[in-house]
Amino acid sequence: MLDGDEADDKIIAVMKGDAIYGNMRDIHECPPSLVERLRHYFLTYKDIPGSSKARTEITHIYGREEAHEVIRRSQIDYETRFGGIEEMLTEILRGV
Repeated sequence: MLDGDEADDKIIAVMKGDAIYGNMRDIHECPPSLVERLRHYFLTYKDIPGSSKARTEITHIYGREEAHEVIRRSQIDYETRFGGIEEMLTEILRGV
């Protein structure tokens, strides 16, 4: 999805062993009414009451494989940005 012209991916996950959704492996297995409720939520949860300007846009809904790729890329981005943070924190704490 887009939020203020920036990518803002949302990953829909199911808890392992969930009694209702536990057998689903892909968003395309979900009932259309559930997907519509999720769409509505993500399109409106940041809306300011009384404002008519939409802040978010859902560009497309993708399945399990693309979600895994988004997660993989996010992990790489995190490591690139924050790699070594544990060592930095340890050094800071030693200096206290």
